[in-house]
Amino acid sequence: MTKKSATAAAPTSFEQALAELEQLVAQMEAGELPLETSVAAYQRGSELVKYCAAQLDKVENQVKALEGDMLKPFAVDAADEDEV
Repeated sequence: MTKKSATAAAPTSFEQALAELEQLVAQMEAGELPLETSVAAYQRGSELVKYCAAQLDKVENQVKALEGDMLKPFAVDAADEDEV
């Protein structure tokens, strides 16, 4: 197995991680990667997914802290339904 994923730098941002993940998915979907490279890409993709999920959880907690008890379930008004 290649050591690319072991030495790959941590993403610098959510957007960078997502862009790298999209690139990996495109390469894997093309089906032209050798087996070992595919496994390394899958492993790196898994790391990126975990990073993105952690970043989203962090931001969600920040939003909840900022909003406090003001968060309410989204409800569509009857007037809004008529517009759709």
